[in-house]
Amino acid sequence: MNILKAIQQNSIGYSEKIAFKSEDRSITYGELWEQSDQLAAYLLKQSSQAKSPIIVYGHMKPEVLISFLGSVKSGHPYIPVDVSIPFERINKIIESSQAEFLIATEDMSCEMFSKHPIKIIKEMELKKLLVDDAEKSSSKHWVQGNDNFYIIYTSGSTGNPKGVQISANNLSSFVDWMLVDFPIEREQTFLNQAPFSFDLSVMDLYPSLCSGGTLFAVTKEMIANPKVLFEGLSQSDIEVWTSTPSFAQLCLMEPSFRQELLPNLRTFLFCGEILPVNLAKQLQKRFPNARIFNLYGPTEATVAITKLEITKEIADSHTVLPIGHCKQDTELLVVDENGAPVAEGEKGELIILGPSVSKGYLGSPELTEKSFGIMNNKQAYTTGDAGYKKGGLYYYLGRLDFQVKVHGYRMELEEIEYSIAQSNYVKSCIVEPVYREEKVDYLTAYIVTNEHSFEKEYQLTAALRKELSNLLPAYMIPRKFTYLDQLPMTANGKVDRKLLATGVLA
Repeated sequence: MNILKAIQQNSIGYSEKIAFKSEDRSITYGELWEQSDQLAAYLLKQSSQAKSPIIVYGHMKPEVLISFLGSVKSGHPYIPVDVSIPFERINKIIESSQAEFLIATEDMSCEMFSKHPIKIIKEMELKKLLVDDAEKSSSKHWVQGNDNFYIIYTSGSTGNPKGVQISANNLSSFVDWMLVDFPIEREQTFLNQAPFSFDLSVMDLYPSLCSGGTLFAVTKEMIANPKVLFEGLSQSDIEVWTSTPSFAQLCLMEPSFRQELLPNLRTFLFCGEILPVNLAKQLQKRFPNARIFNLYGPTEATVAITKLEITKEIADSHTVLPIGHCKQDTELLVVDENGAPVAEGEKGELIILGPSVSKGYLGSPELTEKSFGIMNNKQAYTTGDAGYKKGGLYYYLGRLDFQVKVHGYRMELEEIEYSIAQSNYVKSCIVEPVYREEKVDYLTAYIVTNEHSFEKEYQLTAALRKELSNLLPAYMIPRKFTYLDQLPMTANGKVDRKLLATGVLA
């Protein structure tokens, strides 16, 4: 499937249909196509660097989608950056990506980026561009084939985020799978819960736009106000629910979250973290007319590559849910530390081969070489995830390294440790995940401090949180801070992470 051609066809056949709705604002397919054409024409005139990335800053507004499509229609990949991302991290993304443009769909302090030779299109300037007389952009400029369609930055162990390059071919492989192998019909309404800088959002964004659907966005303001959230959901007419399990768990705390609230909801799609059995069972009781699917996949392989429908029989017969079967155009290998296939039921590392696997990390050949390669004449990604295969089904067992997912957000513990260690208050630190019901519930930072003037630990914690808010997104800041005289060590002189993980020192 050609993603842009599919959206173009919908802009002709469904020009008055709402493509995206966020709180009190919406945009039709006709408006989305026309305004992204206008932006693409402007970018083609102003750009001096072919295929250079364009950073799109904002949170679930129509202008964000316009900017995405305007970028790729002008031959440039986009980099989604949510408003929750600290400016210091955005500076790192600018430096790493060498982006030519930054499109600000929200008001922001652009002087923060003055040290970079980046062209900034401010919010008011963008609005003016989108009301000028429309110009048609030629399809000859569109991103296509192996060209990057978007780049999503994920956590990096060196303290610097990594830019995962996803091509037009990668995205087509994923969307084709979604529209063929899942019960998705034309013109359905999709939940858009994940911020666009989180690749789970791709699971609803492009399947919806390519099938003539409507995206119903749940903003961070709605999530912070349950009354507004559930009023919005009651009016949403959602038919396809895409979210992390954590968000569904949050919704289940509201007794009215059931089939009567969303009478047309027929499909739950869960990805980004482990789906607990108890959560699946609760949803089966509250939404008896809906089907539940568990999916697995890293950003590097374009959102997801396995799926399994969680029936009542599967939920009743498993304590840990399988991640299912691999999509048809992709292979999933389970190998030992020497790269040899393991026996059925034996734990190993998961390696993904296929057309949805990224070409690698932008501007990071060494990191790319470490994780990507060619196997069986296919692009391959070594995930660092542990798993096994049994009875024809794959199972996910967590990370082999220090990378974890917390409420759907993937992050490197080493990056968080690196950021905490930048503080003058900190002598050394270790960050450990705390598990609840088979998944990471939150992070704890164990810290040995330098001398400081704070009388109370909570004052020190507040100061550290303030410093970290300038370096890391909120979801990467540990929930709990524990202060120790020294970090425990193993007999061979390494920090005893296993002892810390037991929580006995907390």
